[in-house]
Amino acid sequence: MEIGFIGLGNMGFPMARRLVEAGHQLTVFDTRKEAVERLTARGAQAASSPKEVADRVETVMASLPSLQASLEVATGAGGVIEGKRVKRFVDLSTVGSQMAVRIHDLLAKRNIVQIDSPVSGGVGGAEKGTLAVMVSGPRADYETLKPALDVIGKVFFIGEKPGSGQTMKLANNFLSATAMVATSEAVVMGVKSGLDPAVMIDVINAGSGMNTASRDKFPRSVLPRTFDFGFATGLMVKDVRLCLEEMKSLGLSVEVAEAVGRLWETVIREAGPESDFTSAIKPIEKAAGVVVGGAKGSHAAK
Repeated sequence: MEIGFIGLGNMGFPMARRLVEAGHQLTVFDTRKEAVERLTARGAQAASSPKEVADRVETVMASLPSLQASLEVATGAGGVIEGKRVKRFVDLSTVGSQMAVRIHDLLAKRNIVQIDSPVSGGVGGAEKGTLAVMVSGPRADYETLKPALDVIGKVFFIGEKPGSGQTMKLANNFLSATAMVATSEAVVMGVKSGLDPAVMIDVINAGSGMNTASRDKFPRSVLPRTFDFGFATGLMVKDVRLCLEEMKSLGLSVEVAEAVGRLWETVIREAGPESDFTSAIKPIEKAAGVVVGGAKGSHAAK
């Protein structure tokens, strides 16, 4: 299948690489020349702008870091909307349902179908092709795209309503964000009282408290204190903020979400948007006066 791919960052590059390796013909664009060159060395073709990508192929995928980037790439000057050949725009980014609907409506004026297709599973999932891919859009276009999307992960058809995939993604990432900070508070409590954090994680993972943070993030990035899981704090905070906005727009109770949101605002303020999101434990440790983990998974008081 001929596919355009825009955005070759931490998530976009491995997804695009897998598509090339699966035999799809890719035309790629990124503002960073080195990222484009790494893919052209594998057989992809380079384009000089989103519009040029959309001039060459009917299906354009994008993996972008912000709402504004998705809007500009899809509908701005020199964007996908100006392409001569494009028929569908597949947004693999997390932009929230309101922005997805906005992009959908603007592209529809040019008879371009917007396929909302956010993904979950982190850089590791992108590398291994095990992402959860949440698709909303016309069923016929979904069926056309599914063989390509199968290359990057497990594909779920959420529905035809614009933005539905985003709602699903925000629900997922809210739970992921909650697991990270809740597990951090629980483990810091144990360390403060003298428990070994490595033993704590083993027990949690054998019991009913097991979650994605205890199962994946703590063993790999928190206990060894590498904080290198591969997802930026800024992106997680963006997702939590979007989820809160969506919940409030629906008139829902947001007590847990607001508490989680406050914790993440502290994390981004103290650790910065470029930090790994596993750094969420640091302000909790700081307040408790302890450090969790270390080279041998031990604990220590500050």
